[in-house]
Amino acid sequence: MLILCGSWLNKKGFYEAEIEDVRFYQSLSQIREVEPISFVIFSYDLSGEILDFKLQSTDLPSVIVIKIRKFKKINKKKGHYNLLPYSMSLKDSEFIAGIQKIRNLIEEGTVYQINLTNRFDFEFKGNPVNLFFRFYKNQPVPYGFFLNFGDFFVVSGSMELFLEKLGERIVSKPIKGTSKSLRFLQNSHKDKAENLMITDMMRNDIGRIAQIGSVKVTELFKITKYRTLYQMHSTVEGITNKSIIDIIKETFPPASVTGAPKRKAVEMIDILEPHARSYYCGCGGLVRNETDFTLSVLIRTAVGKGNRLSYYAGCGIVWNSVPERELEELYLKVKAFYKR
Repeated sequence: MLILCGSWLNKKGFYEAEIEDVRFYQSLSQIREVEPISFVIFSYDLSGEILDFKLQSTDLPSVIVIKIRKFKKINKKKGHYNLLPYSMSLKDSEFIAGIQKIRNLIEEGTVYQINLTNRFDFEFKGNPVNLFFRFYKNQPVPYGFFLNFGDFFVVSGSMELFLEKLGERIVSKPIKGTSKSLRFLQNSHKDKAENLMITDMMRNDIGRIAQIGSVKVTELFKITKYRTLYQMHSTVEGITNKSIIDIIKETFPPASVTGAPKRKAVEMIDILEPHARSYYCGCGGLVRNETDFTLSVLIRTAVGKGNRLSYYAGCGIVWNSVPERELEELYLKVKAFYKR
């Protein structure tokens, strides 16, 4: 089962896909092309292959390609489910210690920024589609989807655009900066510095696949209101005729969920985080035709297997990060999914 919120299709409501075929891959080298219309997921596990070093990984497929015949509009379903929290991969004290380690790495000049994440584990009872609809109701977003293969399922409430290609125009809208206060975010030099670094990384990433001279920043520090928080994003554009797989090879993993410089940040993340990220911090989205696609960054994402479910959240850490504020931001990102 695959359900998308209507904004993927420039419509309102929810749409279920009539699935023609599903293919699983463990490597990008196994994929020749992605046929339209397809929904694709690229796991964060691919970061090791693309950046050429060994990372923690899961036993789930690294790439999912779902070929779709058509979509039909459906009504939201209501039903009960139960989430019982039982563990976190990092205790609050360990998350704060991780922030201090990152600050030390920044002081040494090893990195400029790292996105530190945590995994929240739950016992789950009920139909996961009910969880998806409740999650979306708590915080409507442009890139929500629900995917269920029986053996595992993915629930995503992402509001971040990784890459969208329409014709030869490619756009990215990296998010950095989160707060429950608009005024705080508007006046936060820390969040703007963090956003600027990631925007510059996306300029560099898109520059590797774009025509020379075509890359530009068209928005800087734009703030969007969501039901439980405010987010800051910038917009980077370029011109390219590359295929989706060639583009992924040059731009993945998303800069906003790794850090700067990207390769060293990913290497340090693998040391600092005791969990593999799985589909979280990867990307997923719709391939419409031979040239056009939309990929979200898989933030605000949960992965379930059987009666176990893991939800992930993270924060961008820079030198002047205040650990207690970062911890507050972490739980703010969890709020729409699960209220403690």
